[in-house]
Amino acid sequence: MRWLRWHRRDDAAAQTEPGADPSDLTPVVVPMRVEDLDAILVIERASFPTPWSRRAFLSELTENAYARYYVAKVGGRVIGYAGTWAVLDEVHVTNVAVHPSWRNQGIGHRLMEAIVAQADASRCRRVTLEVRRSNLVAQRLYESFDFVRRGVREGYYTDTHEDAFVMVRERSFPESAGMDP
Repeated sequence: MRWLRWHRRDDAAAQTEPGADPSDLTPVVVPMRVEDLDAILVIERASFPTPWSRRAFLSELTENAYARYYVAKVGGRVIGYAGTWAVLDEVHVTNVAVHPSWRNQGIGHRLMEAIVAQADASRCRRVTLEVRRSNLVAQRLYESFDFVRRGVREGYYTDTHEDAFVMVRERSFPESAGMDP
């Protein structure tokens, strides 16, 4: 799982889209669209030493039936994103990133809220992710959503060969009345 956030700055990247209401600084999380890819790639390149390509994101959005991607927007401008793969009753978080200008604004928290809410609404019993051993901020965020460490993937990150903690959030749901197991 890839995750990174930065500090918010008053620079051109933090400005809203033309025609958007700049006074509306309430972040919203919505499904990612192909039209969001230019902004996603800016965040991706600023966030990771081995960024995903446009083609990788396009494939996730248009070809992967298991993929669900979200964007956080302020005033119509993409400021963060997160992705998941949902298979049966399990969700795997593939990546979370926030624009450098928006660190410590709760954007990563809002993205994780959307992921967890969708998993719960879909009655997914498990949400999993990998996080860098050194990324204590992300680990605390995930722990705030009841994720716990369940293992280590040694040398998981190819850019630095850093280990990843495997973190899991589990839920149980009562069986529906009148349905056979």
